[in-house]
Amino acid sequence: MGKEQFAERLSENGIVLTAEQLAQFDLYYRLLVEWNEKMNLTAITEENEVYTKHFFDSVSAAFSFPFAEINTVVDIGAGAGFPSIPLKICFPHLQVTIIDSLQKRITFLENLSRELGLADVQPRHGRAEDLGQDKAFRESYDAATARAVAKLNVLAEFCLPFVKVGGHFIAMKGPDISFELQEAKKSIKALGGKTKKVETLQLPDEAGERNIIVIDKIDPTPKTYPRKAGTPVKKPIL
Repeated sequence: MGKEQFAERLSENGIVLTAEQLAQFDLYYRLLVEWNEKMNLTAITEENEVYTKHFFDSVSAAFSFPFAEINTVVDIGAGAGFPSIPLKICFPHLQVTIIDSLQKRITFLENLSRELGLADVQPRHGRAEDLGQDKAFRESYDAATARAVAKLNVLAEFCLPFVKVGGHFIAMKGPDISFELQEAKKSIKALGGKTKKVETLQLPDEAGERNIIVIDKIDPTPKTYPRKAGTPVKKPIL
């Protein structure tokens, strides 16, 4: 989808962008391509595809969850800033913390935030398992987001420790997630979560199916979680 269609489709879903916000997306695209020549940020670099598979896909989380009604978001394993930076452009009031384990991606995100003029964006180098046990981050956020990072039972251990009781974890997944959802039931419950809803959407231009899973944080996460770095992937809660 082109820029105009991107704006139209968002408007149809209740997100009306200003000229300034559209200019921020345009600059985001150009910086993504420029930095991608120096480091591997994305395999998708064609403009229409970036708008569909990265920008629209990221903002689609807001079709299922009211980001206008919360203040603080932590994005786990954001890579090149998805979904948190597109959401921040659309909802400028959000205070965003972005956690990624690769320093070079954090450097990109720091530069990106500065170039786009985004306030209250804190890229943080580290692993979710370590920072999830840090009092400065643990159970501090209204919402956690993650897109294409890990299987849901692992992702829950990465994300739910950051969320306040009464907050939410929004997992963005591809198609065919029924087995993954079933497999993650024990993990979600053990970490203090409860699945509220799963919404399926089709990306424009036949770019595929997406599932948005909204998990409510109903109880505190036990102190034993997250376990030490590497353990959630090697020994997921089953």
